[in-house]
Amino acid sequence: MTVNRILVPVDFSDHSKRALECAKTLAQKFDASLHLLTVVPNPFVLPSPGPLYVPLPTDYLEGLRRDAESQIGGLLTADERALFRAESAVVFGDPSTEIADYASRANIDLVVMGTHGRSGVAHMVLGSVAERVVRTMSCPVVTVH
Repeated sequence: MTVNRILVPVDFSDHSKRALECAKTLAQKFDASLHLLTVVPNPFVLPSPGPLYVPLPTDYLEGLRRDAESQIGGLLTADERALFRAESAVVFGDPSTEIADYASRANIDLVVMGTHGRSGVAHMVLGSVAERVVRTMSCPVVTVH
């Protein structure tokens, strides 16, 4: 197996920061590039029998994007960005869907992501993005608790 591109979905939690540390170690071993992806769930999509889109000011969405871009930009130093040939992206949508779409478009070889380790009712209600990603990806997925 050749690993040239590693995707690290980040939500800025401690779990995703630990996954990033793991991914940096793997990237060094494989001489792979790192792709950091933040998926911002669109706050204007309301769940109902089908998704209902509520139009709200684009300035608000742009603020969310700028905020996420600022945070993702701070995860790696300039030296790390160069060392890992890092790329980063911020998208809106359903996290598991957007992660799979990005991985496909960028020809990702490995996904390294954090998991919150929810169980019981919290897992039933909130589900697990990591679990959905593992089920839908065609490349290997490493989860870090």
